[in-house]
Amino acid sequence: MFRSLRAFTLIELLTVIAIMAALGATSFGILRGVKQRVVNQQAQAEMAVLVQTLEEYRRNYGDFPQLTAANLETELLQALIGKRGPTSSKKLEGRAVLDVSKFRIGRATDPLATVDPFSDTTAVILDPWDQPYRYRYFVESGRRGFVLYSSGPDGEHVPPEDLAALNSSVGVNQDNIYAKR
Repeated sequence: MFRSLRAFTLIELLTVIAIMAALGATSFGILRGVKQRVVNQQAQAEMAVLVQTLEEYRRNYGDFPQLTAANLETELLQALIGKRGPTSSKKLEGRAVLDVSKFRIGRATDPLATVDPFSDTTAVILDPWDQPYRYRYFVESGRRGFVLYSSGPDGEHVPPEDLAALNSSVGVNQDNIYAKR
């Protein structure tokens, strides 16, 4: 007497494989979204600290760093570590208001390089995507202020000309992350 063997049919096996593939793809998509949210939250947290640091700088020196040069991001770091005053003509050897150990410091051209911001004037504060945090100083209607933002995952941005021009709906700015103030 032969016993009948119980086995899976080809259709049953293909159905199980299809279900597993669908679950895997869904899980991968969810994990990617979670990772992106975590990185965005890291950028927001770092910018919140930078905003507090800029406010402390203003209390110490009377104004925010008035950076207008092409190398804004390097000058921002130099100001926050006490090497540059609010105006470009004012050099300082003041007290650092930024704890550089809490941030990734590198070069915009070589983000993986280890640099000492106190001796290397090309150093910048890097966001989670290895791009420098962006800073713009404004005087608008007699009020002094700044915009601080990350250019996001794509690293592209169109700098605002003034506070009114701050527009995240511009194509390349859609993934920018702005500091909340």
